[in-house]
Amino acid sequence: MSSAKLNRWPSPRWHILVFLAPALSVYTALMVIPLALTLRQSLYNGVDGTLAFVGFENFSKLLFDPTWATSFWNALSNNLVFFVIHMALQNPIGIALAALLANPKLRLARFYRTAIFVPTILSFVVVGFVWKLILSPLWGVAPSMLKAIGLGWLFAPWLGREDSALIALSLISVWQFVGMPMILIYAALLSIPDEVLEAAECDGITGWSQFFKIKLPLILPTIGIASILTFVGNFNAFDLVYVSQGAQAGPNYSTDLLGTFLYRTFFGFQLQLGDTYMGATIASMMFLLILFGVCTYLFFVQRRLQRYQF
Repeated sequence: MSSAKLNRWPSPRWHILVFLAPALSVYTALMVIPLALTLRQSLYNGVDGTLAFVGFENFSKLLFDPTWATSFWNALSNNLVFFVIHMALQNPIGIALAALLANPKLRLARFYRTAIFVPTILSFVVVGFVWKLILSPLWGVAPSMLKAIGLGWLFAPWLGREDSALIALSLISVWQFVGMPMILIYAALLSIPDEVLEAAECDGITGWSQFFKIKLPLILPTIGIASILTFVGNFNAFDLVYVSQGAQAGPNYSTDLLGTFLYRTFFGFQLQLGDTYMGATIASMMFLLILFGVCTYLFFVQRRLQRYQF
């Protein structure tokens, strides 16, 4: 009887909680609690030196008050352009590079894979400072390199012009992070069973036709993950713009992103005083935008891609 009761009631798996407790404690202390406090602070404001609950007044001010709305919508539109350029270039280039590196006939594949991925692990400070030197019209190497190949007329101070600074920074960011989707998609390509590829070859599907008809549909979930990581990373972007263009995201705020706008608002910069309540409101808005994008992908896109998985 006693042995039957023991078999009927499985013992609680306390060891799972023991192993999860350290990670959950650190994550809660560094992520969950600060996020909750930020969301809470966005609903308050300082009135005559006292803390007062104002509800969604800060959000209304951010969206509709010209004092704040002009800067917010400018930063949001720049962020959207930043994201679109990444989606249009970074992920397609990453897919193409992964397809080439997955070719078993390619020589020095390990060297190419490492060389492409190395910029991903470099510091934003290093990348921003080096590219600012390269593109400098005074002492940069870009003007002389273009002149050497007869294209000197193409050069312009791209980081110093309002119409090209954001595009230039976006391309620098694409160069730095193209290795991330490449390595994810490369791993997905290697995980495709050989039986599937052999069956395709028996049907006469080889080369790039095999990639587009067989491999690409099978790696769509991985491409989706790479896309959502790109989305989250782009709407959290701050370091590259701050290092290259400063906290004011010049020229004339043409490279201002939500991250730099948040920094100036929360901490203040030069003659602008910091406002922690409006800074918390901007941070909360960034969180809600990212949450909306991720949930849209999970509930409307990811479900349709499940049928391609093994």
